[in-house]
Amino acid sequence: MLLSGESLPTHATPHQPTAERRRAKGAPRRMPFGCIGLRDEKNYNSLSDITDKYEIGQLLRAKEFCEICVARERQTDRLYICKKFLKKDGRKVRRAAKNEIFILKMVNHPNILQLIDTFETRKEFYIIQELATGGDVFDWILDQGYYTEKDASNVVRQVLEALAYLHNLHIVHRNLKLENLMYYNQNNRSKVVLRDFYLSRFENGAITEPCGTPEYLAPEVVARQRYGRPVDCWAVGVIMFILLSGNPPFYDDTDDENSDSHNRRIFRKILAGEYDFDSPYWDEISVTAKKLVSRLMEVDQDQRITAQEALGHIWISGNIASEKNLKEGVCAQIEKNFAKAKWRKAIRVTTFMQRLRATDVSSRLPVTPRTSMSVAHEVTIEAPRLAEHLETPCSLEEQESKTEVAAEQRE
Repeated sequence: MLLSGESLPTHATPHQPTAERRRAKGAPRRMPFGCIGLRDEKNYNSLSDITDKYEIGQLLRAKEFCEICVARERQTDRLYICKKFLKKDGRKVRRAAKNEIFILKMVNHPNILQLIDTFETRKEFYIIQELATGGDVFDWILDQGYYTEKDASNVVRQVLEALAYLHNLHIVHRNLKLENLMYYNQNNRSKVVLRDFYLSRFENGAITEPCGTPEYLAPEVVARQRYGRPVDCWAVGVIMFILLSGNPPFYDDTDDENSDSHNRRIFRKILAGEYDFDSPYWDEISVTAKKLVSRLMEVDQDQRITAQEALGHIWISGNIASEKNLKEGVCAQIEKNFAKAKWRKAIRVTTFMQRLRATDVSSRLPVTPRTSMSVAHEVTIEAPRLAEHLETPCSLEEQESKTEVAAEQRE
């Protein structure tokens, strides 16, 4: 209330324009519709920041999201791996680079390739990591003169140790497969290391985006359900199955391996947990090993063994894994089944999954009896029925991309 003779303060003038009142309160000035506001300039690295420190070698190979080169540190002559993500390749590539950098900065474990350096220029992201020179596990098995169940146990144990560490941080790798396991060097008893974290995510109870390599996908991913850390344990089960037999647990005998119908048949088997310990490939494998495979590949993710629990399994922690030579049978099957390019590269399955029916229904799916162990059971899961040539609404990833675009426009 004003006393007689007093005047209104300037900032409280009732007829003062809205924009002026906003500025008087310290609020930022709103740009007229259609105008573009200038953002603060980001402090990018220059290319010389990278080349002054590292000599980047020729391209070794191109992966789904990045190019791989060897980098030599000029000051020490040490060799590292360099991943170059090109921003021009799209939002997915930019997100993959940022995601891998974010995850790698958080982790430090002997069975994970460590982050050395990162750079961001206007056009690229660069990730410098330790260089593993021992080759992938496939090549190591093929090169050995003697390969046993105990060797497979040693590989699985190291993967589980890295996985238990990640899961303790609530990180889901989401792309575990044999091709992402490397031997650190060429010593006979070198450690195994995990690589490629660009698909990794924090488990927040809301992961639904399907990604990975089809034959390694867990049932809950195929079923478009929410998922988390148990998907990695399922993938370890697939890896263990291959290490012991040379065969994938889920396969389709038809020749149209790159077709949607091939993937549908694989996915139906995954949803049902339909795999067998076939003779003669499993005849020499211990019952204890088969039991651990079954625990890791439990269709119900709530019943699936965790990485930490698997480390305590007697096949891993005990000294009971057989030392009988499996090389001839396993190598023959590996060369037969995994020489194909589709097993040698990362495959995102989002596009294919969008062509599957998204209507969730309760289906009772029989599980093929594990005749080698006299195991037979039946599970009920919520799963979409897989149908042909039906489009679904945009995926979670696309929705996130649209949200990002909207946020950028608001900024």
